[in-house]
Amino acid sequence: MSALRLTLASASPRRRDLLARLGVEPDAVVPADIDETPLKDERPRDYALRMGREKALTVDATGFVLAGDTVVAAGRRILPKTETESDARDCLKLLSGRRHTVFSSVVLRAPDGSLRERLNETAVRFKGLCDEEITAYLASGEWRGKAGGYAIQGAAEGLVQWIRGSHSGVMGLPLYETRALLKSAGFAIG
Repeated sequence: MSALRLTLASASPRRRDLLARLGVEPDAVVPADIDETPLKDERPRDYALRMGREKALTVDATGFVLAGDTVVAAGRRILPKTETESDARDCLKLLSGRRHTVFSSVVLRAPDGSLRERLNETAVRFKGLCDEEITAYLASGEWRGKAGGYAIQGAAEGLVQWIRGSHSGVMGLPLYETRALLKSAGFAIG
């Protein structure tokens, strides 16, 4: 069913690369422009799903729209997509030596406007980080715009003591869930 049109509602080159691992090339890439401020007392899992839904619903495109969101949470605390080195340092200090959860939503909007969604939950534990390790990681610049201040697909992978769940979900698009949604909608995937 290659005639199905798919728009990826994300500016992230990482999501596009992950989608390519499934053999899927979107027909268009249209980033969703939404307010990503968490609601008062919103839980991380609910926030991840809401962001995925809002992105899927916001993008003006014909055919199918694939959207998602990745949220790093320390307990019920939603960590920011870090824009400053200070924010990234605070996140890494908070995550040092402890387990945290990464929620990755994936939402597929059908041409009739109906939504199909999945949520992946992955547990990640960082080693205890000394100031020198944090400073060295910050110097890489990988933390810019990343939820929780790190990119697991880069140098931060060397700081991860263990992971239980989806590596691709922590990167930004849980491939198992994405594959299931696309197949259920009729996309040909190997």
